Amino acid sequence: MDAQPLIALPAVLALELPPGQSPATATLSRDEAAALAALVADDLHALLPRIGEARLALAGALFDPVELLRPGFPVWATLDELARRVPRGHLENVVAFGSHDGHMPAQTLEPESGHAGGALRLLPLSVLAPEALADALAQEMEVQLVGRGEAGARTADWLMRSLGVRLEHARYLSRNDLLALTCVQYEHVNLAPLWSLLEAALLTPYQPEAALTARGLPLRYADGRVYAGSPAAWLAAQPGDAAERAHAFAGLVFELRQYAALLGAHRLPLELADGEGAEGWLLETLAAPDPALAPPLLVAHEAPGLGVVAITAAQAGASGQPRLLAHGYPLAAQALGPLVAVLAARFGSEPALHAQGRVVVGGTGLTAPGAARH
Repeated sequence: MDAQPLIALPAVLALELPPGQSPATATLSRDEAAALAALVADDLHALLPRIGEARLALAGALFDPVELLRPGFPVWATLDELARRVPRGHLENVVAFGSHDGHMPAQTLEPESGHAGGALRLLPLSVLAPEALADALAQEMEVQLVGRGEAGARTADWLMRSLGVRLEHARYLSRNDLLALTCVQYEHVNLAPLWSLLEAALLTPYQPEAALTARGLPLRYADGRVYAGSPAAWLAAQPGDAAERAHAFAGLVFELRQYAALLGAHRLPLELADGEGAEGWLLETLAAPDPALAPPLLVAHEAPGLGVVAITAAQAGASGQPRLLAHGYPLAAQALGPLVAVLAARFGSEPALHAQGRVVVGGTGLTAPGAARH
């Protein structure tokens, strides 16, 4: 087999936990991983008789789907790399990687504690098949796993005893099955546009993809990043009175925060198409400060339940109308302070927010109140 190139066929052992239960550990020891891999190999051999001609690799770690579905599929890439280093015949061509002294053999195989609370936990698998076998085995995996891929009773019992949890289900899925499942989940919560961007980043990263959120904000994937349209420009195009437009804007920022959190979990950076972004905030610059006018103030737009949804840097114009310099959008609670610091340093203002208790909307959209003149 080693004379032929090995083609990686990624899969998972998916564990569905009852509500409120969590495994006693996020990783298995080397011995535990080896014991589980032997059980998994028996299960898969019953479904895929020719899998014995391939190399089965298992990572003894429990991941959330967002940790596995990242550009480049880094967890599977690491598992494949480690498995290719193991000489043929080791453990009858079944290899497992577990923790030693509390650490997995590669940082990529360490589950992140921030994603440990989900009801679906995934153990990564990889089948390294000889080139001559790979296509047929891949087709068999797509048919058999989704149709008959329930884990065997011995495997499920071992998992429940070792992890200290009951299992609603334990079943094998190909990576394509996992992609389809995640697509359905995102569509169910009205995030189908996000999935179209994520799917492009995962499967066709060289190809741009455009989408509109449910509220109509344009998004575009290109070159490993997602670019959002301007929320202020979106607001300027909305109909209705000031109160209706302010409410719509708050809803848009809430939607954008959902997108930012999920894109961040999938390791897709979010930026403004005509601006910039950093971890947790977006910023669009409209003008440079006028040194002939008073120093800018930072105006906080607020919405019930969401806190500060935008910050406008503005000067009091000669005509008495505010001169808008920039709009910033905090998309995570911990990003508000850093965004204020960036705005204050860039525009020479005091790093203090002038709270309005509302979203300030003018005829052209997001603006600053007359109070900004003082």
